[in-house]
Amino acid sequence: MTRSPRRLAPMVLLLALALTACGGTTKESAQSENTAPPATESAAKANPDAPLKQGLKLAFLPKQINNPYETIVDKAGIEAAKEFAAQAKEVGPSDASASSQISYINTLIQQGQDAILIAANDANAVCGPLKQAMAKGIKIVSYDSDAAPECRDIFINQASSEEVGRSQVKLLAEMVGHKGEIAILSATANATNQNTWIDFMKDELGKPEYKDMKLVKVAYGDDDDQKSFQQTQGLLQAYPDLKGIISPTTVGVSAAARYISGSKYKGEIVLTGLGTPNQMRQFVKDKTVEKFALWNPKDLGYLASYAAAALASGQITGEQGETLKAGKLGTRTIGENGEIILGPPFTFDAGNIDDFDF
Repeated sequence: MTRSPRRLAPMVLLLALALTACGGTTKESAQSENTAPPATESAAKANPDAPLKQGLKLAFLPKQINNPYETIVDKAGIEAAKEFAAQAKEVGPSDASASSQISYINTLIQQGQDAILIAANDANAVCGPLKQAMAKGIKIVSYDSDAAPECRDIFINQASSEEVGRSQVKLLAEMVGHKGEIAILSATANATNQNTWIDFMKDELGKPEYKDMKLVKVAYGDDDDQKSFQQTQGLLQAYPDLKGIISPTTVGVSAAARYISGSKYKGEIVLTGLGTPNQMRQFVKDKTVEKFALWNPKDLGYLASYAAAALASGQITGEQGETLKAGKLGTRTIGENGEIILGPPFTFDAGNIDDFDF
């Protein structure tokens, strides 16, 4: 990351968020539902000079409605929609199973949304209904966890998947001295982003500098706090020589930290992963966790919201090389397979964690 976290602090401190569960409720912007036009197909050719349409209807569909990280992303996207006078809301399931999002997609199609923004629990399980939405002119933006490319228009990737995966291994290796058994505590077995990151982790571990490190297990906590807590306990009991755990999921890493902080393994097991500063602050301060990483989830939701509006307004179509105008985030160029990358992950530690509030 090129900017100092100290220089970023004033900006990020303004982004204080409540990490409360949504409980399946719907959150909407102040725009009246009656002002939004029905979804229509945009022109096949992009018109970058076209204005953003007024009264667009956008719906965020997270992996699960009570996931604190997803709540941050979606709330930011809903707030961003107010900047271009759109109506935005969040709806979704309370569990992160492969098929749990399908009924919500079908409902959003019936409601005539202009765009559906989805963090897919399973890249292929949601593909059929998403294609039905696209056939009706509804634009599809995936974020955080991608759907199959043929089932969406654009994927907003929080960071390069390769960079995330490799950097997690490098971070852990540095702290365990490039030696010992390690494990991964993931979210669901079908989560696209998790599996892509894990593939790059495994590839990174195949390099000569990691010859004394061994991946003994990939466990799945299903983005459920209690199950992730139990999976951490199980890993430490099953592998007495375990030296470190990578948990590239905000639910998993905080649950693992909570278990380790109150156990005999504190100070013995190195834990890192992807978490928010507010979730992980206490565990950094009590020295359960030395370092972890993430990006700004508010920026991810903001960027996704602008991408959805640009698609629905005909400014972009999702083709490689097109440029997205993303409000305060400036411009982003659409890459291969319709992917837009937010930026590189950032490492948090005791020296900088108090500079952030999200």
